Amino acid sequence: MADTHLNIDVLSALEDVMEDEYPTLLETFIADSEERLCVLRKAENAAQLIEAAHSFKGSSSNMGATRLAELCGDLEQRAKQKNLVGIEELVGEIDSEFAFVRPLYEAERQRSSLTKATIRHF
Repeated sequence: MADTHLNIDVLSALEDVMEDEYPTLLETFIADSEERLCVLRKAENAAQLIEAAHSFKGSSSNMGATRLAELCGDLEQRAKQKNLVGIEELVGEIDSEFAFVRPLYEAERQRSSLTKATIRHF
């Protein structure tokens, strides 16, 4: 997994802490991210953008999606400054970054699920 997109150390620490619930955490992050993207796309004002971008930034950071968190932080700052010209392009970058990392999270979820299933058989 690419370091600029995903922090493997964060995922490893989450797996250690979450144990059997780790695959569920990954699944929840994917679903929540899709919902947050919808909110970003449909935001009608700066306040909605700020709230959605801040929330998405936090969850992305917590899940090790470093580039996604950075882009959400950029969007949050621009919305706070009410600099909304070209904001659609930045939302598009966030969308593209999630499209890039989503399969990485899905692969991680599958790897973890298979590893846990294999361990249970011993």
